[in-house]
Amino acid sequence: MKYFFLSDGWIVGRVWEFGGLWNIHSWRREPEIQQMNLCILEQGEKLWLYRVEEAILMVEVKPTPDAASESAKNIGQVVLKRLITAEQALDRLATAQTWSSPLSME
Repeated sequence: MKYFFLSDGWIVGRVWEFGGLWNIHSWRREPEIQQMNLCILEQGEKLWLYRVEEAILMVEVKPTPDAASESAKNIGQVVLKRLITAEQALDRLATAQTWSSPLSME
């Protein structure tokens, strides 16, 4: 498994695998991307941990339509996320100033 952190108000767009863009017809399924119940706070921003299957090389993330309309700085903004290993994700969680699951956020 591979991992990445994604801010609230952002969603996954296109997905790349070894052969290029993820092709639902070739794979006969959607890519496996799962939001975990862990997040960290960095500079006042909540970053959620996501887990993806091994075949995925990179994901495109972009602001949700609601987030883009709320802030002009996000309009047209797209970011390619590099994936990290489980060990790198654990290191980031361990060194974060604050982290929690959604159950303890309220």
